[in-house]
Amino acid sequence: MRIIPPVSPHDFQPDLDAIAAIPAIETILKVICRTTGLRFAAVARVTPERWVCCAAQDELAFGLTPGAELKVESTICHEIEGHGREIAIDHVAADGAWKDHHTPALYGFQSYISVPIRRSDGSFFGTLCAIDPDPNTLNNESVKGMFRLFSQLISHELELNAQMQAMARENSALRRAFDAGLGHDMKNTLAAMEAGTRLLSRTPLNDRAKLIVAEMEASARRLSQQISEAMAPPS
Repeated sequence: MRIIPPVSPHDFQPDLDAIAAIPAIETILKVICRTTGLRFAAVARVTPERWVCCAAQDELAFGLTPGAELKVESTICHEIEGHGREIAIDHVAADGAWKDHHTPALYGFQSYISVPIRRSDGSFFGTLCAIDPDPNTLNNESVKGMFRLFSQLISHELELNAQMQAMARENSALRRAFDAGLGHDMKNTLAAMEAGTRLLSRTPLNDRAKLIVAEMEASARRLSQQISEAMAPPS
């Protein structure tokens, strides 16, 4: 088995972070293993050029951790990325379509299932997949339906994560616009007020004018405090 160590920082880090942020991902993989008898389950990010492990339940000491890679051409997920259909194999050695396939021979499994994970726009994200060295009953609607349901849940969580990231970018853009626009104007107004009160304070004034200058100074202090609070980095 050829595992490619992850580079640091990983160029798929946003995808790794998005999967890691799904609260149920560990439970999903554990349920898959307990329900099917398969001892390795994973969420993989798959492109035509790359296969990257995003999360794994590894009871086989298979050696894949988040960020690790397999040669994409060596995987069946590579084929799923191409045609977009799920694959379930109960027993490789007894399956005429798969018994001579290079992937089971390379990784030493006899049972395999993989279901596509798609984003909300229909684009291909990767797969929810599982394997085991022993045969298992997988190619039925009960097991495949469970995998589809979990795949849809992961897809939904990825969409929520994308929406939150978009909101964060929008808030950041609004903040930059404020700092560059309104914040700048407020600073100019404050500077003008402070300059005016300094000038007036050096001028002989009657009591009423002194009160007005004092109010202007108080207003300038309040505006200065408001600007500082508004432009402070979010906690």
